[in-house]
Amino acid sequence: MTIAPCRPKWAGTMTDRDRFNRQMHYQPVDRSFNMEFGYWEENYKQWPMFVKNGITNELEANHYFSFDRIWTISGNVWLYPSFANQIVEERATTTVIMNEDGVLAEVPKDRHDTIPHFLKPTVVTPADWQRVKAERLQRNDPARKMDIEALKFFDPVDRDFPLGIWCGSMIGKIRDMLTFEGLAYAIYDYPEMIEDMVETACVLVEDSLDQLLPHFKLDFAAGWEDICYKGGPIVSPRFFREIVMPRYKRISRKLHAAGVDIWYMDCDGDVRPILPAMMEGGVNCLFPFEVNGCSHPSELLDEYGKDLRIMGGVDKIELGKGREAIKAYLQTLIPLVERGGYIPFCDHRCPPNVDPDDYLYYLDLKEELYGMKR
Repeated sequence: MTIAPCRPKWAGTMTDRDRFNRQMHYQPVDRSFNMEFGYWEENYKQWPMFVKNGITNELEANHYFSFDRIWTISGNVWLYPSFANQIVEERATTTVIMNEDGVLAEVPKDRHDTIPHFLKPTVVTPADWQRVKAERLQRNDPARKMDIEALKFFDPVDRDFPLGIWCGSMIGKIRDMLTFEGLAYAIYDYPEMIEDMVETACVLVEDSLDQLLPHFKLDFAAGWEDICYKGGPIVSPRFFREIVMPRYKRISRKLHAAGVDIWYMDCDGDVRPILPAMMEGGVNCLFPFEVNGCSHPSELLDEYGKDLRIMGGVDKIELGKGREAIKAYLQTLIPLVERGGYIPFCDHRCPPNVDPDDYLYYLDLKEELYGMKR
């Protein structure tokens, strides 16, 4: 099925690539880069405009709304093979599954988006870790060798969109295997195991970067941690500084040697306690910057100045309150967009409680406030 865009692309005088790079470097632009960070699975089933037009995923939605294009290439930087997603047990109202990280989790039968109830982690003891490492984290696995020629499809000579490189996760995916509680215990019970896990994650990313960086002209790097919640990080700032930050520095050196000086980290919740160590390690952009878990983006942009960038930061709670609330919040972001170093979009995947007509109003208002219509 061919999906027709529901609106034209925002007018502009720059390419998406030039616009992104200039905006991320605090330089003048024709208008803001226009993007969003996707939607809950329920949106694809409940929003009439998605159902009617057969839109089932973020890539199709991006085309439907004519967003600016942004893409990321990646090596194989974590479990290979991953665990097979499978149903382990059917209960009255829930299903017990094993996910791709090997964790047993209890999820609702209708699979609506929610945090699973984790029942059993993949790794508890050092013996568990050594088994998983031997079976699924071998550096010399042929699957970790990248098909450079195939990936060059995303980097044509006349490329007009920003292209990034995936830098994986130093501690977030470890949290996924151990679970929140398991990581909290393991840091104290098995500190050598945890550091070896972080080192393994770093080496796999370094191997990927060594393969990819020489062959592509990249505009940014991207990573994922998700190790924070509203109360702050799930690891101590000291642990992060001593164990994680040195690995960030190694990755950052490779990126900078290849001319990549923008590195965003996808981490929900309140990142403020570990942000200084993140930035010292080389991360200089936050994504998608959850307002209720952290702060209004202006607070950190004022505090750190041009050393920091933010992508996201449009409060999804305000999007669900109706048009007056949406307008009031978007107006607070105008100075940030005008200053640079900031790209506004929903501060996580847009939830289904947002009225679809209000969402279209939100997109129109973004264009009015941050596009060339002003």
